[in-house]
Amino acid sequence: MSIMNITYLGHASLSIQVANKNIIVDPFITANDLAKNIDINSLKADYILVTHAHQDHILDVESIAKRTGAKIISNFEIVNHYGTLGIDGHPMNHGGSWQFDFGKVTYLNAIHSSSFPDGSYGGQPGGFLLETAEANVYIAGDTALTMDMKLIPLQAKLDLAILPIGDNFTMGIESALIAAEFVECDRVLGYHYDTFGYIEIDHQKAKEVFKNKGFDLTLLDIGNSIQV
Repeated sequence: MSIMNITYLGHASLSIQVANKNIIVDPFITANDLAKNIDINSLKADYILVTHAHQDHILDVESIAKRTGAKIISNFEIVNHYGTLGIDGHPMNHGGSWQFDFGKVTYLNAIHSSSFPDGSYGGQPGGFLLETAEANVYIAGDTALTMDMKLIPLQAKLDLAILPIGDNFTMGIESALIAAEFVECDRVLGYHYDTFGYIEIDHQKAKEVFKNKGFDLTLLDIGNSIQV
C-alpha cells in the first residue's frame, strides 16, 4: 500500500511526498534559525502550495521554484505575482477544487491577513484539503478557529489535520483542539509554533491537552517525518 510522507521543515513549512510527486508547503527556511539543518538546495519540488503571502510563508518560494521548475498552487493574486517572475502556477480561490496528478486539491477559507513583504495585496488567505489515493489531509494555513471547518468532513474523511498551534498570530492550543473536533480528525500535526518569541509553546502541555480529549498531537523535530 502506498503512503504519504510528510516532513516538517520548520515553522509552517512542509515537504510532502505522495504519488511519486514532491510538494513543498509555505517554504520559510533560510531565515529560520531553527531550520539551519535544512538545505533548500536539496529539496525536491514538483509543486509549491502557498497559503498566503506573508514573508514567513513565501520567503524561499522563488528560489525553490526557479531551481526545480515547480508549479505554484495558491490564490489568484499570489500566482499572478509569481507569474510576473516567470514562475508557472495554478490559480485557485476559496471553495474551488482541481484534480492534479497527485490528487484533488480544494482551496479553503482561513481567517487571517495576507500581504507581500512590500505591503502589496496578497489575496485572501486560505488552507488546503488534499484528497489523494494515499490519504486525505487538511493543511489549515494561518487561521483562527472558524465554523467553516465543520464543512470539511462533509467533503472528505480526514486522515490527518495540520493545524497552527502557536497562538498570538493564529489559533492556540485550545482553539486547535476545537478545530480538530470540528474537522473530525483525531490525528493532528501541529505547526506554526516556536519560531518567534510570540509563538513559543509548552510542548508537553500541548500534547496533554489533546491527549486528555482523545486526540493525538504530533510535534515533529525539524527534518523529521510522519507517514499517513
